[in-house]
Amino acid sequence: MEEATQTDEAKKAKRIGWLKKSGIAVFLFFLIKGLVWVGLAAAVWMGLRK
Repeated sequence: MEEATQTDEAKKAKRIGWLKKSGIAVFLFFLIKGLVWVGLAAAVWMGLRK
């Protein structure tokens, strides 16, 4: 029974590590996407003002 517990804990730790990595990737994706949209809006706004 002890081996099964270690295996379950290892699987859980692996899953948590994967979720953290994917969470960071998703965060960076939306951060960059947001910055691109802000830059695009600023470029259009500056272009319309000239």
